Amino acid sequence: MKMNIKWHYKAFNELSPPEIYKILQLRSEVFVVEQNCVFLDMDNKDEGCLHLMGFVNDELAAYTRLAPPGYIYEEMSIGRVVTSHKHRSKGLGKELMQYSIALCRQHFGNGPIKIGAQYYLLKFYTSLGFKVISDIYLEDGIEHVYMMLDNTFPVGKVNY
Repeated sequence: MKMNIKWHYKAFNELSPPEIYKILQLRSEVFVVEQNCVFLDMDNKDEGCLHLMGFVNDELAAYTRLAPPGYIYEEMSIGRVVTSHKHRSKGLGKELMQYSIALCRQHFGNGPIKIGAQYYLLKFYTSLGFKVISDIYLEDGIEHVYMMLDNTFPVGKVNY
């Protein structure tokens, strides 16, 4: 079932206060409350990133933070990947990542993309072309692995 998602992306200084609130609220709902993980989400890295938001009506349903090369990792990166609980199992996560990859390539070039992925999502990220490049490590009490998408993985141009 195709959802009626409206995708928007903005630099941090272009985000409105209601958009920032919705982003932080969704990240907190999923990462802190749902995953029962106490961590400092506001890490002073949002300011240098692009923010991809997927809205269903006026509700933020999906979000990622896209960092240029050299900002978080040597490579460009996608982080804070999150979908609202009520919008899961509808293919939204895959669409979110496809848009995120395409946006990274459009804005930051055709280099590799690095992510720190929660280990339980390994199959999902592998299906998108990412490859594991590290052993399992703990971050905020949750198993993660570093993964890389090389620059030969084909990604089409995305229109917003």
